[in-house]
Amino acid sequence: MDNAVLTQKAVIMDENAMTRAVARISYEILERNKGAEDLCFIGIFSRGVHIAERIAAKLGELEGAAPDVGKLDITAYRDDEKHSDGEDRTDISFDVKDKKVIIVDDVIFTGRSARAAIDAVMKRGRPRNIQLAVLVDRGHRELPIRPDYVGKNVPTSRDEAVKVMMKEIDENDKVVILE
Repeated sequence: MDNAVLTQKAVIMDENAMTRAVARISYEILERNKGAEDLCFIGIFSRGVHIAERIAAKLGELEGAAPDVGKLDITAYRDDEKHSDGEDRTDISFDVKDKKVIIVDDVIFTGRSARAAIDAVMKRGRPRNIQLAVLVDRGHRELPIRPDYVGKNVPTSRDEAVKVMMKEIDENDKVVILE
């Protein structure tokens, strides 16, 4: 997918489907972790941050207090892209030591973003464990990384792209396949 213009092939999640997926992931997180104690979320810029905030807000509704949410810029930890000379936008104002850290991203594809995020979290301290939540799993892993929580599995070809749109950035919520 060089610089070719991609066209929308299909809408795979609308606003309601995204809301249900976030709710389902939230309940699965509570069930697996036996509540929200010692949980914190770290969203990968940019859409992973907003998904993390939505999950934390849902847990706040269900548990009475929302877990901490941090924002992670993984650019400096990537092994497959040029490093940015720009500013590091990471904002994690809490200690991850002995916490159950849930890294949140919009789409998992090769697994390289998740690996970079794990490296970044480990540099901040040793969490009790690290879990991974994604809105869309499109397959094609290059690393042995599997998300713990998935909103939707979407088999795609390598020539297709999955685009997550969110109100906070794109003015509407939906997930589309582009070709």
